[in-house]
Amino acid sequence: MKFGEHLRKALIKNYSFYYISYDDLKHQLKKGLKDNDYQWSNELEEEFLAALEVELDKVYSFTKVKNTEVNRRIKESEKYVYEVVDALQPVKNPPQEQDFEDLEQELSDIIADVHDLAKFTRLNYTGFQKIVKKHDKTTKFNLKPIFQARLNHKPFYKDNYDNLIVKLSKLYDLVRTRGNPVKGDSSAGGSQQNFVRQTTKYWVHPENITELKLIILKHLPVLVFNADKEFEPEDSAITSIYFDNEDMDLYYGRLRKDEGAEAIRLRWYGGMKSEQIFVERKTHREDWTGEKSVKARFALKEKKVNSFLTGDFTAQQAFEKMRKDGKKSPQEIDNLERLAKEVQYRVLKEKYRPVMRSFYNRTAFQLPGDARVRISLDTELSMIREDDFDGYDRTHGNWRRMDIGVDYPFSQLPEKDICRFPYAVLEVKLQTQLGQEPPVWVRDLVTSHLVEAVPKFSKFIHGGASLLTDHVDLLPFWHTQMDVDIRKPKIQQEYGIRRNPQARIMASSTSGGELDEEELTGSSYTGVHFSNDINPLEEDLDESTPLLLPNTYTNRRSESPITTFLYHLYGQFLHYFNDDRTFTVKPGTNFDLNETFKDKLPKGKTICVPIRIEPKVYFANERTFLSWLSIGMLLGGTAMYLLNYGSNSSLTASISFFITSLFTIFYAIYKYIWRVIMIREKRAAQYGDKFGPNMICAFIFLSTFTTFLFKFLEK
Repeated sequence: MKFGEHLRKALIKNYSFYYISYDDLKHQLKKGLKDNDYQWSNELEEEFLAALEVELDKVYSFTKVKNTEVNRRIKESEKYVYEVVDALQPVKNPPQEQDFEDLEQELSDIIADVHDLAKFTRLNYTGFQKIVKKHDKTTKFNLKPIFQARLNHKPFYKDNYDNLIVKLSKLYDLVRTRGNPVKGDSSAGGSQQNFVRQTTKYWVHPENITELKLIILKHLPVLVFNADKEFEPEDSAITSIYFDNEDMDLYYGRLRKDEGAEAIRLRWYGGMKSEQIFVERKTHREDWTGEKSVKARFALKEKKVNSFLTGDFTAQQAFEKMRKDGKKSPQEIDNLERLAKEVQYRVLKEKYRPVMRSFYNRTAFQLPGDARVRISLDTELSMIREDDFDGYDRTHGNWRRMDIGVDYPFSQLPEKDICRFPYAVLEVKLQTQLGQEPPVWVRDLVTSHLVEAVPKFSKFIHGGASLLTDHVDLLPFWHTQMDVDIRKPKIQQEYGIRRNPQARIMASSTSGGELDEEELTGSSYTGVHFSNDINPLEEDLDESTPLLLPNTYTNRRSESPITTFLYHLYGQFLHYFNDDRTFTVKPGTNFDLNETFKDKLPKGKTICVPIRIEPKVYFANERTFLSWLSIGMLLGGTAMYLLNYGSNSSLTASISFFITSLFTIFYAIYKYIWRVIMIREKRAAQYGDKFGPNMICAFIFLSTFTTFLFKFLEK
């Protein structure tokens, strides 16, 4: 769709007179070229620039007025909210339910205004970028750098709505809870027993970020760790330094999801002046171990980090003061000290050093003290090189480079040193009691048009694959699809921010039912193409579903009743004569992703799709092998039994069954070894066997038929 048409369809009607006149500017370009024999002159350039400046003034002025209006309304609403909440005191006249409903309606209107304003600014910014690009392409005049300076002078598109969102979240939470917001430790909630943890990750297009935040805050408040402090943009910044060696062992372990694979990183919150640095170790555990993947960490003073990494400052010294203070139990301190010793030993032994930095601004949504639903949205995500693999020491002997801070977009860095991720990353963490369903609004959110599921996405892996391509051969499955537009049309037209107070802000497509992984992620684990098409065969499959599924011929339908009958008949045949061991490949599974995306893969690189292998898979392979050997020995015994008859026909039958027996045994050995190799290498191969059982049946049939034939000829 052309941008002019998109603008006409997407604009907000109440703001229609204040949008960029994109079609008029486009017409001015075409008319000027046509009237001047397709030669663009300085006079035409001045006229076009003046028209562009008028449009910029119009958009900038309207944005400024609307920002002032929204801030004023929030300030007035804040005053009324606290008046109503204060009136809840017993000595005063208690407010009526209608007072809270009126406030909720007013805040909903303000939320809609913030959403509309964010949409207005982004659409207009895109319009200016598009028209300038079209101008430079058709006229050969380079207007982009000049007009960018004008945009920077009137930066209507740089308004940050995070401060407004934090204020609205606090007010809306007060009104929603009728003056009794949930209180508790912001970091609490992890001690519940008998719960199921579920974490899923999604990409969010920049056009949908503000709308997504506004939708979530109507259900969960923004998590603020220091409510007494005024919110500042720097408060949301999170920076991590990831460690690895030149062989990228930690990268490969995390990419392949090896059992026990580790990630070691140093993290701090806020700006570069933060004195507290957290040393974290993430350890991946396979499900079959009965353990969960864990993240453990301990804190260090920034001035001690370098000496800790070199071994001059020991783990024991790091916790001497903590032991003296006695604020934590000896057992807890021992656990932290053990962790510090293990991390320090690994760093020194494996020669780990800083290789990559991740930076992002995080907005977290959670009820204080309640971790059942926690949602975080990471924006302005950037991955930055910290390594010295190319001979240039970017950290200059320090544990982190000091030429950058939290000054996104880090324009001082060369392009080879930074990867600016084009999307925001949404992470949904659920802790539900066994048998309990997650909230319906969460399901509506993650199946909406606002997000795109990307299971197992990792900032560290993406940074390594994007910045250190000379040092890695395996790439994550999403790497080749970064150029795919993840935006999609609304699945439910009524979903999103709405002004009608009677309508549901978040429409539910379903009223109940279990929330399985497929509904939560919105796509299957192997659906690396991020297609918006829905395959009806995949709607009940999730990433834990095996690649091989029982054959479904009995359930197939066709327009022809004869074809349907044949499908059913063949399915019954497979069921009764193949012992339910006929399998079909999971729909959507592509066994050769490197072949599919070979045009997009850099030379010498391959895609790595992690596959979970449990010990019972090996046992199943062994049981299958023993079953085949049993059949082979039975056929061999039959051959020996027929050999004792002594007649020509029995001798012929004996030879036939003996050949069948040998084929069965050797084929079983071959398939067993092949499957063991495929399982060990975690390849997504076709583990089902369509050839072997059919061939054995054919051999047995031929052997029996030959026996009868020779017996008949002998008589």
